[in-house]
Amino acid sequence: MQFADLSIWKYLASIVDIALVWYVIYKLLNVIRGTKAVQLLKGIIVILLVRVVSEWLGLITLSWMMQQAINWGFLAVIIIFQPEVRRALEQLGRGRFFSRSSTQDDDNQEKAIEAIVKATDYMAKRRIGALISIERETGMSDYIETGIQLNSNISSELLINIFIPNTPLHDGAVILQKNTVAAAACYLPLSESPFISKELGTRHRAALGISEVTDSLTVIVSEETGSISLTKNGELHRELKLEELKDLLTREMVIQNKLKQASSARWNWRGKQNG
Repeated sequence: MQFADLSIWKYLASIVDIALVWYVIYKLLNVIRGTKAVQLLKGIIVILLVRVVSEWLGLITLSWMMQQAINWGFLAVIIIFQPEVRRALEQLGRGRFFSRSSTQDDDNQEKAIEAIVKATDYMAKRRIGALISIERETGMSDYIETGIQLNSNISSELLINIFIPNTPLHDGAVILQKNTVAAAACYLPLSESPFISKELGTRHRAALGISEVTDSLTVIVSEETGSISLTKNGELHRELKLEELKDLLTREMVIQNKLKQASSARWNWRGKQNG
């Protein structure tokens, strides 16, 4: 009887062990989600797959090279993923690593949209040039580092003051990250597309450039005409009215997020039903 109880305990312990490991992996993926570490993680997976395939096919040299990459990869991962590791440790120290994501995200995003639209309206009427890029899934830390970090709450007044001509921060882009003004005076990559209209200036090229390498949304106010534009996924939406801008931002930032949450909830419910 004692042996049977011991076997059951070991079985339950194994289940708990596996569940905890998967949960930790899930939280780690949440930590690196939205950063360039995701692409690096994909590269690591490719190396592991190549290692297995080369071993199976008997490709000795390639297998040895992949094994060396794996042997030294742990140190490389710590160096490359340093910001993500630091963020995970900070969350663990604050007791947030095992907590659920905030339920106020939608409300915060709606407030951010209101601030962006209000600031855009003010600047468009006065022909104040502006470039506001909104981080989404793909991390923009590399571009944030090129500017002056602010880490301030989003408000229309702050956005307007940043872009007032002849002020220290007006030249460059503002990057919004996680419902905060992460940085101002940031440099964005210019698009090299030959199909861009010659009448568009550096702001529009920068907005298109960042939309080609990230999934960010970027709002542009033309200094010459006061027209409002928005870029996403390499596309430029020009001559937008204020309501059109608000609708686009709401659809991309709020509605899409709710659809993802609903899809995730349905997936979890089906998993529980199948279990």
